[in-house]
Amino acid sequence: MIEAVKLSKQFEQIKALDQVTAVIKEGNVFGLVGTNGAGKSTFIRVLCGILKPDGGTVKIDGMEVFENTKAKELFYYISDDQYYFNNATPKDLKEYYRIIYKGFDARRFDTLMEQFELDQKRKINTFSKGMKKQLSVICGVCAGTKYLFCDETFDGLDPVMRQAVKSIFAREISERGMTPIIASHNLRELEDICDHIGLLHKGGILLSRDLYDMKLSIHKIQCVFKQETDIKQIFEGLDLLKVDKRGSLYTITIRGTSEEITDRVNQAEPLFSEILPLSLEEIFISETEVVGYDIKKLIV
Repeated sequence: MIEAVKLSKQFEQIKALDQVTAVIKEGNVFGLVGTNGAGKSTFIRVLCGILKPDGGTVKIDGMEVFENTKAKELFYYISDDQYYFNNATPKDLKEYYRIIYKGFDARRFDTLMEQFELDQKRKINTFSKGMKKQLSVICGVCAGTKYLFCDETFDGLDPVMRQAVKSIFAREISERGMTPIIASHNLRELEDICDHIGLLHKGGILLSRDLYDMKLSIHKIQCVFKQETDIKQIFEGLDLLKVDKRGSLYTITIRGTSEEITDRVNQAEPLFSEILPLSLEEIFISETEVVGYDIKKLIV
């Protein structure tokens, strides 16, 4: 488990992290979303022990991270701004990481390099941005660490490669319980892989929720009634988040169980009703509006 408590980090007059508290459980995919400049990269670098926090604590499996070799053996970090040794090849990188990470799987590395059609003998500085990202993911997966920190990992990958990387992550999670922590500015990239989402805004965690629980607690329903209907009266006692009406069609976003919502609608004897799936973006819009923020201004 990774536990951050009241983390703070400031660069001159810029407060990059402001009392950030978060818990990342083992075996979960934790998605960290927010605009550029929200503090995502700083948060991950503090979690990795690259940066020392000005205040607060961060522990991985109960160990302080900063300048702690034992704690750092537990994770691999894929940065947004990647660095490779001058004139190094993927083969050189493989030999280097075999020394650094005791569990590095060289055979798997060779297999994945072949599957991604990347030449192990070619100099990495001649790779495209997307190819470098693919190489980083392969190294991260083959390192065999318990945790994998990913900063904008999907940025620069085409749609096919994004799905391939997500499939590899899913396999690692299933087979050995790897815990990825993925920072992104785009909710849509995280929707089909994350179990838990944290929204970082202006250096602080605005919202941190289990995605499954969120999907169970918020629903969108479309319905048509025989006559003008008082929607607030139908759903009295429930948390009515949003009501849109176009002609006779109501689109309602509401908090509650699907059974309870369906029962209320059926009692009003609608001509038509249907519960629709909510996207992660719609869920977050609803959740953040409740606490006074417009998420559409915060993220893509």
